[in-house]
Amino acid sequence: MHVNNILSGAGRFTWGTEMTYCTPYLLQLGLTKSRTSLVWIAGPLSGLIMQPVVGVIADKSKSKWGRRRPFMVVGTLIVSACLLVLGWTKEIVGMFVTDTDTKRTATVVLAVLSIYAVDFAINAVQSSCRSLIVDTLPIPKQQLGSAWASRMISIGHLVGYGAGALDLQRVFGSALGDSQFKRMTVIAALALVVAVGVTCWAVEERVLLSDGKEDGDDSGAFAVLSKILETTMHLPNRIQAICWVQFWSWIGWFPFLFYSTTWVGEIYLRYDASPESREHHDTLGNIGRVGSMSLVVFSIITFIGSFMLPWIVMAPEDEKPGFTPRPPPMLAPIVEKFNKIKPTLLTAWTVSHLIFAGSMVFAPFVSSLRSATTVVAICGIPWALASWAPFTYIGIEINKIGSSPGSPPSRNGPFYRRLSNASFEVEHDPAVLRPHHNSEDIAASTGELAGIYLGILNLFTTLPQFIGTFISMIVFSILEPGKSPELAKEAHPDEHHSTDGPNAIAVCLFIGALASVGAAYATSRLKDMP
Repeated sequence: MHVNNILSGAGRFTWGTEMTYCTPYLLQLGLTKSRTSLVWIAGPLSGLIMQPVVGVIADKSKSKWGRRRPFMVVGTLIVSACLLVLGWTKEIVGMFVTDTDTKRTATVVLAVLSIYAVDFAINAVQSSCRSLIVDTLPIPKQQLGSAWASRMISIGHLVGYGAGALDLQRVFGSALGDSQFKRMTVIAALALVVAVGVTCWAVEERVLLSDGKEDGDDSGAFAVLSKILETTMHLPNRIQAICWVQFWSWIGWFPFLFYSTTWVGEIYLRYDASPESREHHDTLGNIGRVGSMSLVVFSIITFIGSFMLPWIVMAPEDEKPGFTPRPPPMLAPIVEKFNKIKPTLLTAWTVSHLIFAGSMVFAPFVSSLRSATTVVAICGIPWALASWAPFTYIGIEINKIGSSPGSPPSRNGPFYRRLSNASFEVEHDPAVLRPHHNSEDIAASTGELAGIYLGILNLFTTLPQFIGTFISMIVFSILEPGKSPELAKEAHPDEHHSTDGPNAIAVCLFIGALASVGAAYATSRLKDMP
């Protein structure tokens, strides 16, 4: 379980590198903020397509290497290659193009294509990673598995932002490139390759064998999309409610994750930077380091929260009426008093939305690097819950499907495996999985169809990102229609734009706060839902 979650951390390292540097990188190349926001449709578009499709295909894969492993390996190779291309776009284009204007345009095009390829491939890796957790853990360990995923994600963020905050020139010299951005792409690619390699070696995944009862024509593109659509339209009530919480929550998280580093860097350049810093030859590196430092604080708080919160928050299976803990007699009075004040995970999740909203409403009023760092850091606790709570609840609900009334008891021992029609089959080889699929009863799928349910959860994570993208585009077009005055000087030295007026990213963060209030309301409704 812990080894697989290392992959979650490495994936977030990659995401962190992209989110920290790619927005200012594109602005430095001369894109306006409104056009840059359209580039980030890559994130939700890749999640919308890749995660559910990869989930369905992997659920039914009969590869001798396992259902998830091939997607992780191929996706990792693509991500690593495209990260390196992204770091060296100018040099690659320069090998084929000499005209200045054409070279500038080709560089932007290649950078955007690389970002799209990274996003599509990393979604395949992340989908397989999350499915492995649900595949391999029984209900009582779903919260623990998701909590460890949250911890590794926070470690990935911490290591990634920590590396970004360092002056890597002093650490590596010119061995990994001549700029901070290039060095970070190399480190991110290597980290992902190592993490996936360790996961593939250490995590035992059972092979799905055909028993001749499956329909051989149900794996085509149309069948996959039809299955996703039908399952989405007939979700169990609680899974549907969890998805809607995720929907409202991610309208708020999208601008924070994609623009917070750039926002902190712009606040620094506008209010705190010395004239020498503003004219530095590696402005992108300066913004990346300053923004990364604020996100290091954010990641430290997330890291502490991801370790401490599972101890002080009641696990979902302990929320049932009549549950009585049995601590050692000497500790019983203390444990009993502590358990009485323990919040439920649902309560903690609800409060986390409100904490995030409360911090983001102050974004438009921030006028110093210290204040910006404080606002970002406060969001560490909500992010720890956002990386843990939804996957805990969705994992529990997926596993409950196989234990519904009229079904045999759920077994997760080495010789049993739940089947998609909620029946069981004794296996004499623990490395073999033989489900009988019932195409007429999609809702009866169990943990073996974790891919499709997690893919659908990801749909409700990515759809609000489209909304956030278009909100950002409108805000940027109104408030900052020109090229970035802080970052576009190198690409367009003849153009000058004022830094007066409200910061457009701060306004996007404020709008996201309003959506988080809606997420808090949607979460509170889960309490009374059967």
